[in-house]
Amino acid sequence: MIVPMHCPPSERKMPQVPAACAAEQPCWRSRSLLAGALLAALASGPVAAVVPGHPAPSFSLTTLDGKPVSLAELKGKWVALEWTNPDCPFVQKHYSSGNMQATQRAAAESKVVWVQVNSTNPGHRDYKSARQMSEWLAAMKASPTYAALDESGAVGKAYAAKTTPHMYLIDPGGQLVYNGAIDDRRSTNPADIPGARNHVKAAIAEAVSGKPVSVPATTPYGCSIKY
Repeated sequence: MIVPMHCPPSERKMPQVPAACAAEQPCWRSRSLLAGALLAALASGPVAAVVPGHPAPSFSLTTLDGKPVSLAELKGKWVALEWTNPDCPFVQKHYSSGNMQATQRAAAESKVVWVQVNSTNPGHRDYKSARQMSEWLAAMKASPTYAALDESGAVGKAYAAKTTPHMYLIDPGGQLVYNGAIDDRRSTNPADIPGARNHVKAAIAEAVSGKPVSVPATTPYGCSIKY
């Protein structure tokens, strides 16, 4: 997947005509067409589908206990998505402190369905089987509504999920209303949590009460997802 880099206007430059093409209009035209095709692909790719205010990508997963769960069957409900990896220090920060579990409980109190996703490739050393994930969740006293493996990475890539954790909130109509980090303290230190703004809790509180989400998108932080 190609992820476009967004540069400030001052950093954008007009493409330069290669010297070899300066006197060969067909050469320059073919490269222009190629650049246009690339821009079109980026505009229509999965990144464009995960912007708050737009429909959330559909997904179908199998939970750790072998049951199917899909966005279609959750239509009409608020849905929170959490990408995780137990071996990631950033994930450990939020679970060892109880912060992620507290956020899950706050979501449940607001009738939000919480779907935890692990998109780690089975060939990676961080991979955890369904049994291992179940044991870890029990040890952490975590309470996602559903937890699932995304071994192919298809769902993670559809959402352009980049890090663990990476969080999303979807409204009952299937529109994405939040995409980004769990909070605004980009560290692995649990001591930073008390002074942090929990973006997910804030988004849930605002959205469920009928208010627009004041911070609908932030830059996620954490370990890269091991697709």
